[in-house]
Amino acid sequence: QVHLVESGGGSVQAGGSLTLSCAVSGNIYDRSVAWFRQAPGKEREGVACIYTETGNTYVADAVKGRFTISREIAKNTIYLQMNNVRPSDTAMYYCAARIGACFWQEFRFDTWGLGTQVTVSS
Repeated sequence: QVHLVESGGGSVQAGGSLTLSCAVSGNIYDRSVAWFRQAPGKEREGVACIYTETGNTYVADAVKGRFTISREIAKNTIYLQMNNVRPSDTAMYYCAARIGACFWQEFRFDTWGLGTQVTVSS
């Protein structure tokens, strides 16, 4: 079993950058760790995912070219680097984990953090 804690959220102006962190306690191997987000009145959507077994990463089309997911093995931490942010990126961002490869469907993830709020002003 793993435990996830997100940090790094805050307020930023459009065009700026922000780095979210997901600290993972427990066995991270052979797991996928993903970032999801949920804006007010909208469904939660997958943003990016990394499969720790291979290091393969996946980024949703909505943020491709602007967001990057990475890991720091020594710190057992997954990062979401957000560049050139837009007001439409405003949402609660969640870190989630599952055993095995990445998927975009949230029901496939069995462990979730509490989330960190990102607000982008125009």
